[in-house]
Amino acid sequence: MRTLAAPPRFEAYERLAERRAAGDIDPVLLDDERRRLHVRATLLEDHAHRIRSAPESVRAKFDKLAKSPYRFFRGTALLFYRDLAGYDTHLPAVLTLGDVHPENFGVMPSVDGTPFFGVNDFDEACIAPYTFDLRRGAVGFELGARAAGASKKARRKIVRKFLRGYFTGLADFAQDDREMSHQFRLDNSPKIIRDLIEDAMTSREAFLADLCDPETGGFAPSKKIVPKSSEIELLSDAIARYAASNEKLADDGLEVIDVARRRGSGTASLGLPRWWVLVRVASEPDDRPRVLELKRSRVSALNGLTGRERDDREAARIVQSQRVHLVGGDRYFGHVEIGGESFMVRERSPFKDAYDVDDLSPKQLKRYAAVCGWALAQAHARSDEDFEEIEDDVERRILESCDVAVTIEDLLRDGLARADRVVRDWKRFKSDLALGAFDVPTSHLGD
Repeated sequence: MRTLAAPPRFEAYERLAERRAAGDIDPVLLDDERRRLHVRATLLEDHAHRIRSAPESVRAKFDKLAKSPYRFFRGTALLFYRDLAGYDTHLPAVLTLGDVHPENFGVMPSVDGTPFFGVNDFDEACIAPYTFDLRRGAVGFELGARAAGASKKARRKIVRKFLRGYFTGLADFAQDDREMSHQFRLDNSPKIIRDLIEDAMTSREAFLADLCDPETGGFAPSKKIVPKSSEIELLSDAIARYAASNEKLADDGLEVIDVARRRGSGTASLGLPRWWVLVRVASEPDDRPRVLELKRSRVSALNGLTGRERDDREAARIVQSQRVHLVGGDRYFGHVEIGGESFMVRERSPFKDAYDVDDLSPKQLKRYAAVCGWALAQAHARSDEDFEEIEDDVERRILESCDVAVTIEDLLRDGLARADRVVRDWKRFKSDLALGAFDVPTSHLGD
């Protein structure tokens, strides 16, 4: 059966979350055929806006998802979280990242312009039980390790290292307020992170030389960068409004030099409108411009599935998450509306870097997973400062809510089982993609 319509099912899944919290059945219990249709319908719904506005980019994303279970997992957060609707509502809540996997940690610029390491993707951030991030992280490290060629035994060790790193971090933060000040920098990081920071330390001159035309001073066209000088006026207005709303930039004096459309970036966000804006900063002593990235934002994939109040904010929620989760993050992180749509703004820094899973050996992945678990614990521990619905001293409350050793083994088994389900869903998706089930005329899609 070919489904031509993809009506929104938000309210239905919100009710499902409530029923599941009371012990009702869920999508993971569907038989094979109904699960295949569920996967298809969820992906069509999740991409309905993109199919209408940029169908060619959606096809590019689906082709990317078909390459491996890990890529499929990274690009289908809504499918993953609908399987978790209403889970763990009795457990302490935190501001979750929402999309934990090995490549959503990395190096980025701090508020003072120096590189540091931490969680780096806030698109799906949402208040939810702390285990939502751990369940997704366990699957992410399992599938990432599979993609890197690790053995089954090594993969279990990697996932366990991630989970132990998290609970070790919580125990550390329960002893003092270190979560409010700690940064992984070049001078205090373990070698696996120090190496990444060193690799990321590209000069802005070299970074700009790869992007800009030396004669015009604007963006140089390439396969992924499409200069759009006709949109300078539109983006100049947006940048002015963005800067006026960001107290850190009140005296910077941002002047737009050039504008480009960025193609083919990201996995989950592939196909969403994305601009790169070259700006001159009047307050800086040199004449080197900066690159700001504006990315279309959406509500979190967790929204309505956590058994808690809905949060329909888009870019404003992402910006709040960045501020809560990181110590001294990118000063250019902000948001702005353009044409009634919500855009997140950040600097596209020469310091931005992350490991690909196939860059690391299984032994390196184990060390890396432990640091990522610790960094995630820091993000969670910081989330009780800003939200009334998150209990104070949340790291201590999490530790008191569980037997850590048992919980680690439970989450490990759960992660392995969910990873196997992702592989089965990926095979269903690939079959449907080859069948043409995702070649849907935009005129048949609902709002």
